[in-house]
This record gives sequence, structure tokens and C-alpha cells, in this order.
Amino acid sequence: MLRFLLEKEFKQFFRNSFVPRMVIMFPLSAILIYPLVANFEVKNVNLSLVDHDKSSYSRNLVQKVVASGYFNITDISTNYEDALETIESDQADLILEIPPNFERTLVKDKKANLMISANAVNGNKGGLGTAYLVRIISDYSGNIQAELMGNHGRLKIPNLDIIPLYRYNPSLLYSVFMVPAILIMVLAMICGFLPALNIVGEKENGTIEQMNVTPVKKFTFIVSKLIPYWLSGYVVLTIGITVSLLVWKLFPEGYLITIYFFATIFILAFSGFGLVISNYAVTVQQAMFMMFFFVLTFIFMSGLYTPVENMPGWAQFISHFSPLKYIIQVLRMVYLKGSSFNELIPQFIALCGFAIFFNGWAVLSYKKSS
Repeated sequence: MLRFLLEKEFKQFFRNSFVPRMVIMFPLSAILIYPLVANFEVKNVNLSLVDHDKSSYSRNLVQKVVASGYFNITDISTNYEDALETIESDQADLILEIPPNFERTLVKDKKANLMISANAVNGNKGGLGTAYLVRIISDYSGNIQAELMGNHGRLKIPNLDIIPLYRYNPSLLYSVFMVPAILIMVLAMICGFLPALNIVGEKENGTIEQMNVTPVKKFTFIVSKLIPYWLSGYVVLTIGITVSLLVWKLFPEGYLITIYFFATIFILAFSGFGLVISNYAVTVQQAMFMMFFFVLTFIFMSGLYTPVENMPGWAQFISHFSPLKYIIQVLRMVYLKGSSFNELIPQFIALCGFAIFFNGWAVLSYKKSS
């Protein structure tokens, strides 16, 4: 039975259209909500501090960094390796390492070195966060110069040398940050819109009535709808990875099997969501606009364009309900950091939850009469 259903599905694979009732609601919601979310200002940068000196100079520098309002000290580590783990786990965006004898070297040798390590997976946030920190340190250095100049006249004034270290995206190319996310956006469009137009298209054509009087079970019917989009999702993903390699010279630092594994779960979840929309829509136009509204909302709430941390509190809460948020995190972490499955367990749990919820809803919401 499933073989014949699949044959039917592949014969009517593509359908699309518009819905009049969403013409007013969608742009209204977009104009009201999205400008509040699309905030490109980098703030609330998480900083990991490694203070080997623990002197009055180092404490004053840390206080000045915190007082700037740009940084939150989320971790205080005893060594650089521990601090680096906070960047790898996304608990910190920057590391500021103050060397031993910082104060004594600064006063005695008239200069001292500080190291800033930036998580450059998001090149915009890493670059601007580093620039903010460099500016604060330069201002602090100027304050020390003025203080010592007043005390010692024309003596040589201490200087701070700053050596930034950009991790994961050393060239700070924004395309490296965006390509994995755009790949997921295309995958969502294909595997979300097509299922959303499927069942409702059969409603309009009248073929759904013929299915309703057959002994086909609801579960089998929904599975037959999902399998073609699984296959199309793999094709889209393979093409995207190939083009990323040929055009952008971007290849995953991690394993391809990890990407395909998580993509399988995401395709299942998002295709199920498309079928839910199709079950409730009356016309193809209505399904088109309903899906477009939710997909665009998921995209803006996913952190694709701007970090979730920059959004208002209510928007950060809503972002937890966006499947795109978790799959975009997966691709960026695998592509740029080489993350393994063990580092992606929260995303795995979230995507599995979406897959079970949406597909269970699709089966229950499909009304079949016999």
C-alpha cells in the first residue's frame, strides 16, 4: 500500500499558491515585530577572564571593562585552557588574559602584554567585541600614562601591547558565518512549503475524498507524504554542501555524517510541521501564507541574522520554539568548530522533540472518514 501511495506522491510533488486573508495580517505582524528583533548592535558580550596577576592594576582594568556596559564576565578561570573551554561551549565570546607580574612589568619596563582571544564563528560579534575591548584597554592605558606623567614628569610612560587571536574564523569573513545558516533556510523552504501545499492541494482537487474512503491508515498516509521530502531534503543539502565548497571554499571542520544525521531529524520535524499546516488549511493560498508567516518568524527568531542574545527577553523566549535555531547552531558548530555529537546533545534533544511533536500532531489532525 505504501508503495502505491509513494508513487502517487511523486507524481504530484510540486504545488504552490497564495491566500488573501494573510495579505493584511502578515505584513502587519512583520512591521510590528521584526524591527525590534533585527538589532545589529553588539552588546552583552560574554567575557572569560584569566587574571594571573591579581594586582590593583589588573582589578582596575577589569572594573573598567565591566563598567563599559558592553561586557558580562561569565567566567573567571585560573588558566587559558579552562577559559578556552568556555568559548568552545559558547559560554563566552572573548577571553582576556592578564599575565603574571602585569603591574610590576608595566611600571618597571614601561610596557606589558595582554592577550584577547575572540570566538570568531560570528565574525561580526568577534570583531566588534574585540574592538570594544581594545578601545577600553587603550583608554585605561591613557589613564595610567596621565597618572604616571603627573607623578614622574617626563619619564617613559608604560604601554600595553594587545595581540588579538581570532578563533574558528580567523579572516572574520561574514560569509563563513552565513553560508551554513542560509543552507538551512533553503532546506526549510523546500521541506516546509512543499508538504504544506500537499494535502490542501488534494482537498482543492477533490482527490482527498478518494483517499478518505480507502482502508489506508492515517499513519501510513502521513509517512507517504513525508518520504518524498526526506529525499528532496538530502538532495538540497548535498547541493548546498557542494556549492559551499566550490564557491565559498567552505568545508565542514567536523564530520559530514553529523550534518546529515541532524538534517534527517530536522527534515522530519519541519516536514511534519508543513503537514500540520496543510491539514488545517482550506485552500492552497491559505497554506502558502500561513507557512510563509511561520517560516519567516522562525528565521528571524533563529539567530540567522542577529545573535539571539541581542534580542529582547520576550523574543529570546520565543526563539526556543524555533526549530531553525537548533539546526543552524548545529551546522555552524560542525562547519566552523568541528563539533562532535557529544557537544550537540541539547540540539539533538530539541530537534527530536520537534519531530515527535509535529509529526504526532500531523497524524492526529488529519481527519479521515471511511
